[in-house]
Amino acid sequence: MNTSLHAQPPFVPQIRLYQQWLAEHRQLHFDDYQAMWRWSVTDIEAFWQSAWDYLELQSPTPHTAVLERNTMPGARWFPGAKVNYAQQVLRHVEAAHAAGMLAIISNNEKGQRRELSWPELKRQAAALSLHLQAQGVQPGDRVAVYMPNIAETMIAFLAVVSVGGIWSVCAPDMGTNAVVDRFKQITPKVLIAVDGVTYGGKDLERHTVVSELRAALPSVEHVVIYRNLGDQPAVPDSADWAQIVQRNDAAVHAFEPVWLDFNHPLWIVYSSGTTGLPKPLVHDHGGTMLNGMAHKNLHYDVACSYEPNSWGERFLWYSSTGWIMWNAQLSGLLSGTTCVIYDGNPGGSKDKPDWGVLWRYAASEGVTFFGGGAAFFANCMKAHVPLSEIAGLHTIRALGTTGSPLSAEVQQWGSDQFAQIYAKAAEPRPDIWWCNISGGTDAGAYVGGHRELPMAAGEMQCRFLGVSVEAWNEQGRPVIDEVGELVVTQPLPCMPPFFWGDTDNQRYLGSYFDTFPPGQGRQPGGGDLPADAGAVWRHGDWLKITPEGRAIIYGRSDATINRYGLRMGTSELYSAIEALPEVLDSMVVDLEYLGKDSYMPLFVVLRPGVELDDALRARLNGAIRTALSPRFVPNDIFQVAEIPRTLSGKKQELPIKKLMLGQPVEKVLNRDAMANPACLDWYIELAKRHLAGA
Repeated sequence: MNTSLHAQPPFVPQIRLYQQWLAEHRQLHFDDYQAMWRWSVTDIEAFWQSAWDYLELQSPTPHTAVLERNTMPGARWFPGAKVNYAQQVLRHVEAAHAAGMLAIISNNEKGQRRELSWPELKRQAAALSLHLQAQGVQPGDRVAVYMPNIAETMIAFLAVVSVGGIWSVCAPDMGTNAVVDRFKQITPKVLIAVDGVTYGGKDLERHTVVSELRAALPSVEHVVIYRNLGDQPAVPDSADWAQIVQRNDAAVHAFEPVWLDFNHPLWIVYSSGTTGLPKPLVHDHGGTMLNGMAHKNLHYDVACSYEPNSWGERFLWYSSTGWIMWNAQLSGLLSGTTCVIYDGNPGGSKDKPDWGVLWRYAASEGVTFFGGGAAFFANCMKAHVPLSEIAGLHTIRALGTTGSPLSAEVQQWGSDQFAQIYAKAAEPRPDIWWCNISGGTDAGAYVGGHRELPMAAGEMQCRFLGVSVEAWNEQGRPVIDEVGELVVTQPLPCMPPFFWGDTDNQRYLGSYFDTFPPGQGRQPGGGDLPADAGAVWRHGDWLKITPEGRAIIYGRSDATINRYGLRMGTSELYSAIEALPEVLDSMVVDLEYLGKDSYMPLFVVLRPGVELDDALRARLNGAIRTALSPRFVPNDIFQVAEIPRTLSGKKQELPIKKLMLGQPVEKVLNRDAMANPACLDWYIELAKRHLAGA
């Protein structure tokens, strides 16, 4: 990374430093951010070359081009370059350690706080790398990982990718069948797992699941067990993590990650998997690293300082290992940032709910960037967490959120809380900055934050540099200040080159490129796309770009409400409903289909002790009429115990819609891929009653 950055005052935003660098080194001057964004998506090779240079990425061999062929799919980036994600992380060891910075700070529900130094991170990763090589792991071999959000998972990642192995992780809160559905598609050679986890105040053994995984994955030749609980029976014929990482000889100290092609597979991540087998998406070393660093540094404003006596950046984005934001948290290491992680339930336990757990942890560690899912912040507001009374939160200068649209009400609540926090601080501070982002497991983030642009509650501040994202109407034309399909018209380095095992590319093409085929649409700078430009990436979200260049996400385009010819994203309805203090969670499905009248049920989770009576029904309907339109008043309102969600926290609107339209439950939902499968039985019974009366 450009060392000149670290001599700058910590209050100078990274994106301003980059803009100054462009002026000095590229003689590029922009009147405003929109002009810089347009340059970055119309001259994409110049932009990504500048990102490579500015971030000082290293390769022992030069690349012969930035983008060999501009087409989607099939773009090939930086041919000739050699990289390794682990090499980029570990290049910070000496400087960060000399500045007194830690690599990882971790904690869990039991209060077992640990610190991991940069030299120790490198030593343990090297020891495990040598062990994997001794077991025959070669570049391209898959390593399946069944680990929670602990430091050892990050160590394991660095070890696997250091030797060219392909990483794939599932969280231990996933059901056995869901894990098998993912791992069996990639035929892993090695399995790295834990003996158990603690969640919601309970110890949960996992050695039984590990044995089941091993039996279901005949390709696995070797198993490594990390004794996370420590009091569980040993897993037969497995290697012990603690013994492996004790190694501290000359070979460990001499070990270096192997150089790999820019497009060598880095990891395999998975779609939510609500129906059928989850899609195993492949991301490569170079694209993931370059895109992740550019966006995290410039748009999240997460960097670090190696100046003597500097506190440095402390980056916390709460996530389980089953959500792509764990990968985003990990990417903090790419820039030498201290990652602050927590393993456990952010809401306390069922018997003792406590949404202040993460906030108190962040305050105790001096966290500077605090991120989480939008649902987490909404739960904190609903629980009336008194942030302004938690001493130490003044070190937080940014709040990050994603996963689902963040309502304006929740953002305003957080801003008000931090205004009180900052008012008590010894030195004046600007308002808290919300780095709202949106993207996906598929290809990173598309829209999000900019430290120096105006904020509007419930909106993203801008389209990311290098990301030619637009809202398109049904005719494939970009629209401004109208809701349209979120598309990306130019390739990105982080787009998955393929799905694992998708030999004819049909799953890949059908997932992103069949809606807008080659030659349809217009370029960001104007003019029709040429017929040989390839297809256009359709992400599956409803998006509106404002005249000022901000972005609003309206939810999944395949879960749209279409009431009497008026289309609406579900997130707008949720914002209206969940603004009521009685409502903790909600979901709506629109069952409009050919030959039948529209039927739209609304499901609400209410605060404990609150019952759905006629008065509350009237308030709910009134909120919808006022915020949206009388057309969107539901046909029925049901009080439910839980809203069905995926393991990554997404509301399962489309599967419930299909269920109520009569499709078999086994065709539309995978219980093992749900965060709360027990709630499904209620919806199945409702679907039966609805179909019987239809």
